[in-house]
Amino acid sequence: MTAQIDPAEVEFTAIRAQGPGGQNVNKVSCAVHLRFDIASSSLPEAIRARLLTLSDQRITQNGVIVLKAQQSRSLEQNKADALRRLQEIVDRVAVLPALRRATRPTRSSQRKRLDSKTRSGQTKAMRGKVSE
Repeated sequence: MTAQIDPAEVEFTAIRAQGPGGQNVNKVSCAVHLRFDIASSSLPEAIRARLLTLSDQRITQNGVIVLKAQQSRSLEQNKADALRRLQEIVDRVAVLPALRRATRPTRSSQRKRLDSKTRSGQTKAMRGKVSE
């Protein structure tokens, strides 16, 4: 199940980037804060529920995903990067984990386990003090 994110549901805010860059960093707002409200999105209900249960520090208690993109010096490239990262989060949640089917150990594997335990116990018993 794949779900595309509607760019109209995403809110972008231009902010000043951090880090080195000299005077340009202090005067140009080229970094981007992306905000995506999970509850009011058009994503399928199953994906929304899994997103809300995700334990990710980028998801607020109100169910809003907040991403910061500041890799590039271009505002448009940072917007594209933030959208790509948001889509990766949604795609990762859209894949259902395989259900684990409980199985019983075979008689042979049980016997091997008990034999190795016996051998280990015998080895440890040999480590005692030598009696004359």
